[in-house]
Amino acid sequence: MNELLRIKNLTKAFDENGPVVDSLTFEVKENEIFAVLGPSGCGKTTCLRLISGFERADGGEVHVEGKLLESPETHVAPQDRGIGFVFQDYALFPHLSVIENVAFGLTDIPKHKRHVYAEEVLCRTGMGKYQNRNPSELSGGQQQRVALARAIAPKPKLVLLDEPFSNLDAVLRESTRKEVRSILKNAGMSALLVTHDQEEALSFADRIAVMNDGQIEQIGTPEEVYFQPKTKFVAQFLGRTNLFHVDAFGDEEVMTALGAMRLNCCAKGRALCSIRPEHLTLEKPNEIHTETDIGTVVSREFRGHDITYRVVFNGERYLVHTDNRVLFEPDDEVIIKPLESAVVLQEDI
Repeated sequence: MNELLRIKNLTKAFDENGPVVDSLTFEVKENEIFAVLGPSGCGKTTCLRLISGFERADGGEVHVEGKLLESPETHVAPQDRGIGFVFQDYALFPHLSVIENVAFGLTDIPKHKRHVYAEEVLCRTGMGKYQNRNPSELSGGQQQRVALARAIAPKPKLVLLDEPFSNLDAVLRESTRKEVRSILKNAGMSALLVTHDQEEALSFADRIAVMNDGQIEQIGTPEEVYFQPKTKFVAQFLGRTNLFHVDAFGDEEVMTALGAMRLNCCAKGRALCSIRPEHLTLEKPNEIHTETDIGTVVSREFRGHDITYRVVFNGERYLVHTDNRVLFEPDDEVIIKPLESAVVLQEDI
């Protein structure tokens, strides 16, 4: 796929405390849904506002289709960037009907054709029959789709989504996410989502940039950033994990507190490793196991399709996710068995 958006060394500071966005560099490809994922205050919304033109950059560049839109010397106005924006609170005009909201930005289309085209876009988002209602008469999910229709109606090259599902309840959030993803893909548009919700990013995006303290720590597919985290922050922010140190000698198998375990790469010296709870399982000990091989279940959480166990082993606590057929109770003695390789991280603790 061809590159649509390029961000190069993008930097923004609001005071003497240092940059909120610190030398960000990444690209978004044509027809790609890209997510910037990070905790509150990490700078992801500021990044979005710099791309859209609502903030001026202190350093770096924003290019769309090779055209420079933002730099310390260049600033193209938001309305001239060819970028759609869906705000967290949807920002619909309360005094306009649904169709009037969508038609509002269609300034390049003759007035007598705007409502016809707006109706077509509303039908594509499943909101055609609500075109004469006011935003206050719509549910949160319906308002979200109207906001998306308004953003895509001018046929922007790129749509920016600022935590667009955060105001919806859990069930509606999942269904709306699927609908919005389908609409964007069918329209052939690229999208950049910023979110603090790990599940949202993993299920919605083609690629994810994990952001921390103004910088990107890793970019990859959802599978890459979840299964092969590069740093301690990425490993912990993308879900629960078990962290432990090993002494590695250049091969891909090491001795750990849990016994012999394979690593995802060759490593030398003291290394910090991560293994997801679902990459461990529990077994009953037998006569060949000694006391140093055996752990104790301290708690269990039944979640229907799976069970989360907390196990004390050699003085350390481990999380283990199993399916609901692996049944143990608190105080049971167990053996922890790795099912996958541990991942070597780039930083220490």
